[in-house]
Amino acid sequence: MNTRTPPRFDPARVPHLLGSFAPVTEEVDAVDLEVTGEIPAGLDGLYLRNGPNPRFTPIGSYLYPIDGDGMLHGIWLSEGRARYRNRFVRTPALLAEERVGRALWGGVESFILPGADQVGPELADDFKDLPDINVVRHAGRLLALAESACPYRVDDALDTLGRETFGGALPAGITAHPKIDPETGEMFVFCYALEAPFLTWSVIDRHGTVTRGPTPVEGVDEPLMIHDMALTGRYVVLTLAPAFIDLESAMSGGSFLAWRPERGTRVALIPRDGGPVVWATDDAFWLWHTVNAYDTGDAHDAANAHGAGGDGGGGGDGDSAVVLDYVQWSRLTIAPAEEGAGPPNCALVRARVDPATGTMTRTELDDSRVEFPRVDDRLIGRRHRHVALATETGRTDLLPGEYDAIRWYDADRDTALVWSAGDLSVGEPVYAPDPGAGGPERAGGGSAEHGYWLTFATDRTDGSSWFLVIPAEDPSAGPVARVRVPVRVPLGLHGSWIPTAD
Repeated sequence: MNTRTPPRFDPARVPHLLGSFAPVTEEVDAVDLEVTGEIPAGLDGLYLRNGPNPRFTPIGSYLYPIDGDGMLHGIWLSEGRARYRNRFVRTPALLAEERVGRALWGGVESFILPGADQVGPELADDFKDLPDINVVRHAGRLLALAESACPYRVDDALDTLGRETFGGALPAGITAHPKIDPETGEMFVFCYALEAPFLTWSVIDRHGTVTRGPTPVEGVDEPLMIHDMALTGRYVVLTLAPAFIDLESAMSGGSFLAWRPERGTRVALIPRDGGPVVWATDDAFWLWHTVNAYDTGDAHDAANAHGAGGDGGGGGDGDSAVVLDYVQWSRLTIAPAEEGAGPPNCALVRARVDPATGTMTRTELDDSRVEFPRVDDRLIGRRHRHVALATETGRTDLLPGEYDAIRWYDADRDTALVWSAGDLSVGEPVYAPDPGAGGPERAGGGSAEHGYWLTFATDRTDGSSWFLVIPAEDPSAGPVARVRVPVRVPLGLHGSWIPTAD
């Protein structure tokens, strides 16, 4: 039975169920896709993206990007050709809804939970699994990731295999944004919870074995939401904005997230060796997504900071700060704003945290309205130079969270390039290295990165969707290949490039 009376809810008035966000229900397989331009012959692998896509019309509430069934969209590239497949991530709850042909669970803010008479005792009166945020491959596993819960494993055909608990070692689940150390192959994760311990972190080695089980982060005594993390050679970096989970408010019809700016934002530097956590506190800000982080003064920074502009840290000078680049919002964007408050401010920001003093300074790098930042994943935890982000050109007909351009910020030169997508709404840009170009470019190098930025895009005029391949050496020139996708791909969230060699 429902836990409370459903609120009045009209899905036809929810922006993130309309336009380029509108869900699709058809699962499609297609080969030899139409290509305008030429797919680089060296690109051999799978571009895979996840995102919220309700299988049935939502009931009770719908809060983007938290709600929605996961749908995976894959583009396989080989020898200049492309094929496509999309599949729902079929959780037990989604299978139960498919059996009756309608939604049984409400959105997270509605607390509509079916009873045993509808879904059986195992699923009754519990929340629905929502592995709809991200998708990664690690240790041979393809994982569709939820906000802070167990991921679901899928096979190479994108069919769902089941909930992944890593041999029972991580039964509460992991973050939607794990970070994989490109040198050790370890995957670092965190998980927040409604009960103590409210925040834990864990490590999974390159073979898929949990080498550090859930380890409480000391100093966290309330439930709060944390979406992303960062990693350096020495630290797991977590940013704790004052977005507190308020179940009492949610149960009485209010928001389940309470924004309390008077509490400030804290950054936790958690030593990878398990040492004491270093905390730094500053005025309140919200962070959906990190760009990357690195330690200054270590061997990586010393080897790659020559000629670098900005806050490089002067590698090798004994400095040992942590640099964190991220997209900063002035407040939580999915919580109710104070009366009269305008839209939240947004910028690309660099924070420098001193572990010795627990102090933090922040510098605005780029004041453009941006989101979905990505770097070459081979530089995670190392000093980076180029950042790709979705951005806006200033047109007024975009829905909240919709972007019509891609921006590339050069941290060395403090400059940016932009490609305007015109009538296309673009998603997160993901980097695919050119396999013939060697290792990743290090910061301070004189030439542009060698490789390609990949993303889905949807035409707002006719609903057609495209897969774009944009050269990193000259990104503002636009795509060298546009691949026609046979189904509209709703604007979604995060994805990965998975080379065939992996």
